[in-house]
Amino acid sequence: MRRSVQATELSQKRITRRALVMGGAQIAIIGVLGLRMRQLQIRDAKQYRMLAEDNRINLQLIAPARGRILDRFGDVLADNRPTYQVTIVREQAGDLASTLRQLQLVLPITDDDIAEIMKSSEKTSAFVPLSVAEDITWEDLARVAVNAPALPGVNLETVLQRTYPFGSDFAHTIGYVGRVSSGDLEAVETTDPLLSLPGFKIGKTSIEKTFEKELRGAQGTLAVEVNATGRVMRDLKQTASISGEDLHLTLDHHLQNFTFARLGDQSAAAVVMDVRNGDILASASAPSFDPNLFVNGISSRDYGLLRDSEYRPFADKTVQGAYPPGSTVKMSLALAALEAEVVKEQDTVACPGFVEIAGRRFHCWKRGGHGRVNLQAALRESCDVFFYEMAQRVGIEGLNAMNTRLGLGQKPDLPFSGMSAGVNPSRLWKQEKQGSDWLIGDTINASIGQGFVLATPMQLAVMTARIASGRAVMPRIVKPMIGSVDPDMEPLGLRSSSLALVHRGMFDVVNSGRGTAKASRIVAEGQPMAGKTGSSQVFSITAEERAAGVRSQADLPWKRRDHALFTAFAPFDKPEIAVSVLVEHGGGGSTAAAPIARDLVLFYLNGGLPTPEAYPADQRGRISTDLQRLSSLILPPDTVNGGHQRG
Repeated sequence: MRRSVQATELSQKRITRRALVMGGAQIAIIGVLGLRMRQLQIRDAKQYRMLAEDNRINLQLIAPARGRILDRFGDVLADNRPTYQVTIVREQAGDLASTLRQLQLVLPITDDDIAEIMKSSEKTSAFVPLSVAEDITWEDLARVAVNAPALPGVNLETVLQRTYPFGSDFAHTIGYVGRVSSGDLEAVETTDPLLSLPGFKIGKTSIEKTFEKELRGAQGTLAVEVNATGRVMRDLKQTASISGEDLHLTLDHHLQNFTFARLGDQSAAAVVMDVRNGDILASASAPSFDPNLFVNGISSRDYGLLRDSEYRPFADKTVQGAYPPGSTVKMSLALAALEAEVVKEQDTVACPGFVEIAGRRFHCWKRGGHGRVNLQAALRESCDVFFYEMAQRVGIEGLNAMNTRLGLGQKPDLPFSGMSAGVNPSRLWKQEKQGSDWLIGDTINASIGQGFVLATPMQLAVMTARIASGRAVMPRIVKPMIGSVDPDMEPLGLRSSSLALVHRGMFDVVNSGRGTAKASRIVAEGQPMAGKTGSSQVFSITAEERAAGVRSQADLPWKRRDHALFTAFAPFDKPEIAVSVLVEHGGGGSTAAAPIARDLVLFYLNGGLPTPEAYPADQRGRISTDLQRLSSLILPPDTVNGGHQRG
């Protein structure tokens, strides 16, 4: 049946509408696609081009050269040397354990090493290189390189490694670097990408740690093109790293080296300081250790030997060891008494060998007593009874105040690890620390550097430098920049007459026939030193031991003997240096510590080993032998810029 004209027209209209809708939809879809293509090709082209580049370009970090550490004359104390290391990337290695076992056939790594690497891999991203072996030999490098095709993910790298050319001489002052630990990462607020590099080292102790930021430098980058398997095809762009800053110290390597030789195999410490500006010229704690052992990780055996030594080589006795200062504190008490005007130069005190205070007898070191002595004689002969009397006149608060003025009980501003502030006791201190009242006996003990009083060899050097100069000398170990002006050290505010009297007493200690250190005098013209002996009691000889024949320090076991101390400044007429020496369990300061201080003074004043003529005539035979022995132990002058002039 034929359709009507009206029906046909209606059908055509419907078809036309559908066509228009479909056409519009197609146009809309094409438009959206076109717009998206425009976005991809024009607006977002840069972003996707970068993503594409990232798929074929790897960005590698370049470690900077660590800043060197040099002594006052430019001799390098901490340096960097090129060395080889092996790393492995887990995502490129496939079966990490299998690859490591293959590597073990050509590289001397142990099963424990492999276990440690596998453990580290669990905490590290798959694309971060893992350290396998450091500081390998050329032969090991060659074997790994030849077998590289069979060792996927294994890489050979040339890196700079920290080295300490003078070994144990500066272990305590400079410190050492070591591998980054989890504790190191937790201690920093913002993690430096360098810390994730395999084998990267950071400062662990002392100067290396304190100046880590300055010494580390900043990383560079290297963009490399890699193929689908991750193999580097070519270098594209490199941004150079920035080396760390060099650090110049006030230390004199030649003097430091001699100080260690002079301390020998004793458990001892010595500090030499310039009284004019606070420069630390030598700071030695014996015995020491080789910091090179720690750079790649010290062995359990070596660490155990150092840790278990009764001489404590890890401890820096110059700043960490707090000892009773013994009679060296008498200089502070003398100044306190003079400044408080409770004693005059001509005043005397009778010393019968003891004094009874509050029902207790306090003895002088000289059992028969010193007779009647004034302040200068009391310093010269180290009369305890005289200073017992001065302590009662001044009181503990007066002694505490002068000790503070001279630097005792204060932690110096130095970049060393684990420094002790010592103890400068007072009534308030005892109440806070022990919850008990101060007693007169505490004051008497403090007057001779016993009881609660503790000081480090560094603090004793500061005290002596301040007494010698009359100024608030502050120790420093980082050398100021060339052209800078030395700090204007504030006067201590002590009367010149008080200082002069104490100076004369210290001069007599060494140069008078009745001085406690007369055997350590210097006879060379223009080089006399002034000093003060000290012996701090560790244990007293019991009545039972005396009955058994124990009469002297030499009869006691080493650990029960007194510590020996001596402080000095020189030359007497125009002081340049202050010296403090401690010999643990050395017995008497006059016999164990003073001779060492004399040799350090002479070495400094002569710019090297002195001649026997600098010593008293009756000692020259023995001294000649000692000087020959020391000459064989120290580095020749040409290893330190041909020798240095003092000043």
